[in-house]
Amino acid sequence: MDRPGFKDTEFFWGHEVECTPALGRHTLFVVGYHTQEEIDRELEKPLAVEHIFFGANDSFHPRTADQHTAWESVIRTYLDRGFWCSLDIPFDQVAEFNEGGLCEHDQFIPIIKVPIPYIRLWNYNTCVKIDDRDFAATNPGVWVHQLHDLKRRSRFTPWSDYEKDRTL
Repeated sequence: MDRPGFKDTEFFWGHEVECTPALGRHTLFVVGYHTQEEIDRELEKPLAVEHIFFGANDSFHPRTADQHTAWESVIRTYLDRGFWCSLDIPFDQVAEFNEGGLCEHDQFIPIIKVPIPYIRLWNYNTCVKIDDRDFAATNPGVWVHQLHDLKRRSRFTPWSDYEKDRTL
């Protein structure tokens, strides 16, 4: 992700601004994969972190099963310590992700990222369909939502809200 002022940033701090269960929490944002030791060093700083956002700036892209396992292991460590943890999951990683069991933790927030470029150009009748990988493969059916209903003002976060984040 090309985010001005955050090139080569591995960690940054701010309040969660997206409309998730962690909204408003003091958050350590982790860009890319980092070991527990690297994250612990950042947590030693006086930031009063309540929530750790993994995969910040579109950086969760494991390529192998071992890389998936490494990410899950690190996240599980912080869930076990009582932190709220989010993971920004690109749509192409969804199928592989659910093998690990992180969704069993009450304080884990998986965020499935579904880009819809030019959202204002889609007409009022546009629908978003939550489907399965094949007919009746893993889900009991499909869910269809009108895109217009998903764009409620109360769920919107403008880009300007991200400007309060600070690099470490």
